[in-house]
Amino acid sequence: MNKRIKVDDLPEFDAAPYLDSEAAIAAYLTDILEANNAALLAAALGDIARARGMTEIAKSAGITREALYKALRPDSAPRFDTVSRVCAALGVRLVAQPVHVA
Repeated sequence: MNKRIKVDDLPEFDAAPYLDSEAAIAAYLTDILEANNAALLAAALGDIARARGMTEIAKSAGITREALYKALRPDSAPRFDTVSRVCAALGVRLVAQPVHVA
């Protein structure tokens, strides 16, 4: 007999514990950016900031910890300036590349 599991009964996944290296962070952000979703990007930056220490990242980005949490919540649409400052504080940069390579 198969017991069906409801999605709502599954534990919520937290990516932060897995973001323990520069390579893991870069791969995570690259995958997130391919989704082309600002709210998803904000949430991913929040995951990375939590993995690195929210207080430290907020200080490095020049914003309050509360403002950082607000800007990087999953349903937010942060300004590019905020994303740029958080990326700099995290030690990563967003890079453009051609979509179609000849």
